[in-house]
Amino acid sequence: MAETAKTATLTLDGETYELPVLSPSAGPDVVDIRKLYAQADVFTYDPGFTSTASCESAITFIDGDKGELLYRGYPIDQLAEKSHYLEVCYLLLNGELPNKTELEDFEYRITRHTMVHEQMHNFFRGFRRDSHPMATMVGVVGAMSAFYHDSLDINDPWQREVASMRLIAKLPTIAAMAYKYSVGQPFVYPRNDLGYAENFLNMCFSVPAEPYKVEPALAKAMDRIFTLHADHEQNASTSTVRLAGSSGANPFACIAAGIACLWGPAHGGANQACLEMLREIGTVDQIPEYIARAKDKNDPFRLMGFGHRVYKNFDPRAKVMKESADEVLDLLGVHNNETLQVAKELERIALEDPYFVEKKLYPNVDFYSGIILEAMGFPTSMFTPIFALSRTVGWISQWKEMIEDPTNKIGRPRQLYTGATMRDYVDVSKR
Repeated sequence: MAETAKTATLTLDGETYELPVLSPSAGPDVVDIRKLYAQADVFTYDPGFTSTASCESAITFIDGDKGELLYRGYPIDQLAEKSHYLEVCYLLLNGELPNKTELEDFEYRITRHTMVHEQMHNFFRGFRRDSHPMATMVGVVGAMSAFYHDSLDINDPWQREVASMRLIAKLPTIAAMAYKYSVGQPFVYPRNDLGYAENFLNMCFSVPAEPYKVEPALAKAMDRIFTLHADHEQNASTSTVRLAGSSGANPFACIAAGIACLWGPAHGGANQACLEMLREIGTVDQIPEYIARAKDKNDPFRLMGFGHRVYKNFDPRAKVMKESADEVLDLLGVHNNETLQVAKELERIALEDPYFVEKKLYPNVDFYSGIILEAMGFPTSMFTPIFALSRTVGWISQWKEMIEDPTNKIGRPRQLYTGATMRDYVDVSKR
């Protein structure tokens, strides 16, 4: 990030302060307020940090007005169409697309890190069967630091790389184990002869009693879901990972913190909330009533899976996801499923109804990914764990970038204090 010749002037109590303006490679200029407190004895106030750059990053860029998402400069639609998840992982981690030898080596290393320590099976058995898979994942991923002591030193570049490989490789295994445990089926070990997405589907849906073959179209759709969710700039969970990492916490603890944050329905739980909404609507003939409620400002009901906080035009991931949704529904022949019929009719209305068009309430990536995962046979409780394993590479890339940044310091937000001022303690007998 380069400092421009421009400055911003702040006048306060008759004093003038010149603030440097930094120029990014893309996006709006940034006013540098790092020295403002020392110079003027004031903080800035920005709930949710919606107008504050918390870090300098070269990984992901979003232009919400243009509906643009770039991983290391590459448009998401190109990567989803021409690349695959592990190549995208390499890109996010290292900054450039790999050559053939680099990709083969990376895929080999990831594939041979997919098994988890056998004693970790005991952690799962300590949870209730009806535990939400995200609760299980938060605990088990955090516990990885108790098993992999040789990759906890964040100051050792080699240990950081080993930890990165382990997390990317083992999260699908842990997510699949959480699913199998919740449905009372035996754990399925990873297989080195399968690709990343194929392996995950096999661990989720195969059983020892009969052979299971992963449909290529389903593996492709799963790979796309992973790719489209791999990173998304400084969102809540990524910021959580960076904040936890700024204290020097080990990478497994940081990713567990990210998973915990992602669990929130306003973040990673959006596609689960979307499917639950579709089930609440129930049948196609009920849609007009719910559309009317969505348009009523006095009704608390909101349509989930439409529009996006960041993208003000359209979600560039949704177009790619829609193609996969159509392919999966055709392959599985599940068009008679009532929930999916409601989804398709809602999609049609949202794309044609002037109210939705004017307010840009288009179907977003959560809407389509939920449809795909439902059609594949995943329960809604697994939607967020799948999001978590997809996002792990983004979290790790952001954590790694932060650790390697010489200007990195522990996160310490300020506050606008509105509580009581100093007062003397009064004995309980006199209150």
